Amino acid sequence: MKKIVLIAVLSLISLANIYSQNKKLISGNIKDEKQNPLIGVSVVVEGTNEGGITNGEGSFQFSTTKKQGTLLVSIIGYVSKKVAFDANNSNTIEITLEDSSLDLEEVQVFSSRAVDRKTPVAVSTIKKQDIEEKLGNQEFVEILKSVPGVYASREGGGFGDGEVTLRGFNSENVAVLINGIPVNDMEGGRVYWSNWTGLGSVTSSIQVQRGLGASKVAVPSIGGTINTITDNTDTEEGGQVSYTTGNNNYQKVGVKLSTGLMNNGFAATVYADKISGDGFVDGTPFEGVSYFASISKRINDNHKLVFTATGATQRHGQRFERLAIQDYRTSDRGVKLNKGWGYKNGQLFALSENFFNKPLISINHYWRINDNNKISTAVYYSSGKGGVNFEDGADKGKLTGPNSYRFGEFGPVDVDRVVAENMANGESTAIIQTTANDHIWLGAISTWNSRINDHFTFIGGLDYRYYKGIKYKKVDDLLGGQFYKDNSDVNNPNNAARVGDKIGYYNDAFVNWYGSFAQLEYDKDDFSAFVALNGSNTTYRRVDYFRKLSTDPTRETDNVNFIGYGAKAGANYRLNEYNNIFANVGYFERAPYFSAVWANNNNDQTNKDAENQKITSIELGYGLRLPKFAANVNLYYTQWNDRTQTDTRTALNVTTNEVETVFTNILGVDALHQGVEVDFEYRPLTGLSFTGMLSLGDWKWKNDVTAVITDSDQNVISNLNLFIKDLPVGRSAQTTAALGARYFVTPKTSFSVDYNYYDRYYADFNPSNRTSPGVDPWKVPSFHLFDASLLHKFKILNLDAKVIARMNNVFNTEFITRANDNDGTAQGATVFYGPGRTFSISSIINF
Repeated sequence: MKKIVLIAVLSLISLANIYSQNKKLISGNIKDEKQNPLIGVSVVVEGTNEGGITNGEGSFQFSTTKKQGTLLVSIIGYVSKKVAFDANNSNTIEITLEDSSLDLEEVQVFSSRAVDRKTPVAVSTIKKQDIEEKLGNQEFVEILKSVPGVYASREGGGFGDGEVTLRGFNSENVAVLINGIPVNDMEGGRVYWSNWTGLGSVTSSIQVQRGLGASKVAVPSIGGTINTITDNTDTEEGGQVSYTTGNNNYQKVGVKLSTGLMNNGFAATVYADKISGDGFVDGTPFEGVSYFASISKRINDNHKLVFTATGATQRHGQRFERLAIQDYRTSDRGVKLNKGWGYKNGQLFALSENFFNKPLISINHYWRINDNNKISTAVYYSSGKGGVNFEDGADKGKLTGPNSYRFGEFGPVDVDRVVAENMANGESTAIIQTTANDHIWLGAISTWNSRINDHFTFIGGLDYRYYKGIKYKKVDDLLGGQFYKDNSDVNNPNNAARVGDKIGYYNDAFVNWYGSFAQLEYDKDDFSAFVALNGSNTTYRRVDYFRKLSTDPTRETDNVNFIGYGAKAGANYRLNEYNNIFANVGYFERAPYFSAVWANNNNDQTNKDAENQKITSIELGYGLRLPKFAANVNLYYTQWNDRTQTDTRTALNVTTNEVETVFTNILGVDALHQGVEVDFEYRPLTGLSFTGMLSLGDWKWKNDVTAVITDSDQNVISNLNLFIKDLPVGRSAQTTAALGARYFVTPKTSFSVDYNYYDRYYADFNPSNRTSPGVDPWKVPSFHLFDASLLHKFKILNLDAKVIARMNNVFNTEFITRANDNDGTAQGATVFYGPGRTFSISSIINF
């Protein structure tokens, strides 16, 4: 019996050896059009189950019994490809895949994406696979937190309330583009990320250009440019279903469908998702629906039209009031503490809610005149509607003041008690009001790209934008009363306002913006350079419906114009195939913000002499590209004169002894931002890669200034002389570092860990405490954060599927994400804490 078993075993081994000897080894590398390695690409021998998946270096290797045949190469986001192979040929197979988006090339050209080792700017690119793996239930801006110079936070912690700063500059001074279209607010420059909550699900890539950048808009940004390229229209028919669940009842369901390119030249891709949850912070439930559509029509070889629409309708509770550190430590809610919510009729009632819908619709025309000339034109429209809810009224302190009707010291507010009192009085003395900022926004950008000869290229264009902002307050909830008395409107001084009626203020802001830009590029052998010029005219106008009688000719102001202009130049030299150096310099002037022209929100006090902001920037860079290691070093110097700085926050009104919203307008500020940035990528082994960065900034205010402080009704509270010379710029960590590692356990399973470090983070300034020379603002304690994710790919009934598990803040670190300074001490500061440990699990099926 033993002999029979031994013979059987030896026979099987012999058969296996014979079989294996008949197998041939196939190996290769797969890259995208920019020669970047593609990870997770499926490679299968046609007609068999033999094949493999590319590793972290874009390489694959497997054995096959076929001597010749065809490889089926596919990955989501790229055009599938068939590649013939001959097993007797031992050469490594080199494969390049094209992006599956029909419109990607045109959009990238229109959006002016910087090219590595050719464009003389500091740039970082986040690819779709990284976004998909690392987004989870984070805010969209948190995807950027490992980019040099970036500080991303969740602000108060409400859904969509994220904020990003770049090289110490707030979002007002960071150009944010979607497919090359600017989305910064035209009055103050801010970006409200809650308007784009679904963007992460339809993003092909994000490119962050630090400094002057290479974006095709008439006025360059100061801190940098964040350009998001969406998926656009897929060439292949198919779709995707996704589901994500996470902490605090986070739920997200998404569906994507694509027709592929049809015989009539049409193609369409649509996506929608629904999201909801309780929020990590107390009293911040949220819900929203995101939508995206891209429809393209190839008219002929020279003309193409693309229609794109994206946006999100959402509503979420906010944590608006920063609290003392001791409050968080005393409360049993810890970092989740939020005093801005309560109960009404037994249901959770958020005292501060954000709700908005701002669809962005564009029609792009791509015209190929000939082999050397192309014109790309985008016409876009956006209509935003929504606002933020707050308490209001003479007795609003019952809701959020020191003596509010609260269950315990830090518990929820008894809103029913306020309702009962208002019902008994008939008149509401405490209400919920909506601060609205509806707007209409349209524009057009047209870019001409002309290849003059083998070495020179000319790029020129026009940029037009129109904006109407409709700003008012209205009654949202009378909380049991029948009316609310308001005397803000001189045309209706005894207004018994009801739900939906305007109160407090009501005015329109108009902005007309004309710009042009031109750039000449040179590229020959190892040297490339550019020189660029731009010019713009910004026109502001204001209409006040409450503070002016309808018959008053000053109800509408005259136009106030500001001429802006600028120039920049740069060069890049490739020392050899491994090293390059670059430098750029620029100077430009841009119009002050709308609030600087009417700092007191009074038509009679138009500041026609408001200064243009003046920016000088110099940058030097070095790049190293080795087979397994790549690194960049950037040094920058940005001098910003006549800077306009604004801030909205809550503060204690010493007259009423109540907390209220106040607005600070600081004019004529000079600031200096300089620093060094280092980033690298290292692939020591197959399937193992490391990334890292270090950013050291030195950002300071250069002069003392004057501040104008107004309340929530835009009444001037005071004028203050502020002493901020040589004080460090707050709101953003001046030292940041990151280290990431990704390891492919198997070709289908990978594990990644990300570490981030933050230091020299100074609290925001409180103008009322800078009326005399004093100490530096309080420095927030440094902190370390660890995130981890696990990705596994598999098949379900021949469909590609994957599961992504992600945990953020693995060690549940307590850290302060935003702070307001009072007296330079921790005891005097008011803060927001960042989220503790969070998790999410996503499942995705492609068909």
